[in-house]
Amino acid sequence: MRKRIQPHIMCGIGDVAKYVLIPGDPRRVEKIASFFDESVKVADYRGFVTYTGNVDGIRISACSTGIGCPSAAIAVEELARIGAETFIRVGTTGALQRDVQTGDIVVATAAVRADGASRSYAPIEFPAVADFDVTNALFHAAKESNWRVHLGLVLSTDAFYGDMDNLKRWSKLGVLSVEMESSVIFTLARIKRLRAGAILAVDGNPLIGVGKGEFEPGQKTGELDIHVQNAIDKEIQVAIEATKILEKGKLARARK
Repeated sequence: MRKRIQPHIMCGIGDVAKYVLIPGDPRRVEKIASFFDESVKVADYRGFVTYTGNVDGIRISACSTGIGCPSAAIAVEELARIGAETFIRVGTTGALQRDVQTGDIVVATAAVRADGASRSYAPIEFPAVADFDVTNALFHAAKESNWRVHLGLVLSTDAFYGDMDNLKRWSKLGVLSVEMESSVIFTLARIKRLRAGAILAVDGNPLIGVGKGEFEPGQKTGELDIHVQNAIDKEIQVAIEATKILEKGKLARARK
């Protein structure tokens, strides 16, 4: 039987590993792959860029999801159809708490479903919760790295230029940061009996006007800030270390 190719990510069975790191930015996929021991570019179509390689003998892939939950849902759906089982979002986020600073890392335990795409899969009462084992592995690896890391809730929204009063409301409820993909990733993974987690580099704080926004040519702000770039490098390394932790746990259970 001929290999059947997924229509958006342009990959088929055998092209991706069970472990997949999923950044939003297509350019970040190549950066992630540079941390693998070896890798090959599998596909590049409509913003979905995929690399597959290995780290310490563990087969691992990276695939971009684009911006927002609808695009992320497409990536997760198609990756799951061809064998992906564990998803780790490697992204950026805007802080909603003053003690969460630019260049810090957030490990999400769950996401507020302020998006529309996840409601196509489950009623709003269904929680978007990260997998415990994946979250534990990410948090453990992040703490071992001695980076500033925060563990808690994130807000997933469809509107980047959204209602500031709404962000303030979630901030008062203790939500750590805002981003645009985790809710549908967690929801889909839970429904499909798969695993998903998220690690996010903080690129500013919209409540105090710091981070992504208009800037002068050559200015290093938002995601271009050196502190954010360093945090992105660190979260990639942490996500890879978490994959190793998860694989070791799997092998340990298999030996029992």
